[in-house]
Amino acid sequence: MSCGASHNIDCRKVLDAVFLYLDGECNGSQQNLIRSHLDECSPCLREFGVEHEVKMLVARKCGGERAPDSLRLSVLARLRAARSDSDAAAEFQPE
Repeated sequence: MSCGASHNIDCRKVLDAVFLYLDGECNGSQQNLIRSHLDECSPCLREFGVEHEVKMLVARKCGGERAPDSLRLSVLARLRAARSDSDAAAEFQPE
């Protein structure tokens, strides 16, 4: 994913590191780079929000148990597909 704007760090790299960031597994400079990117890139911030909500929902519903990675990936894929469908519908303007 890329928002088309120029950033110090590529959007895809930020999104690949979101769970490390959420889990506090990034070092200080990585955290600063990611936070700075999220502050200036609304598409990545929106994606970060989805990832954060999924993480919070799973934590709340599983009572502290960790969800299998396959479940997380499946849920995220469905959320992205649903968002893609709604974005495509919103962009469609009949003549």
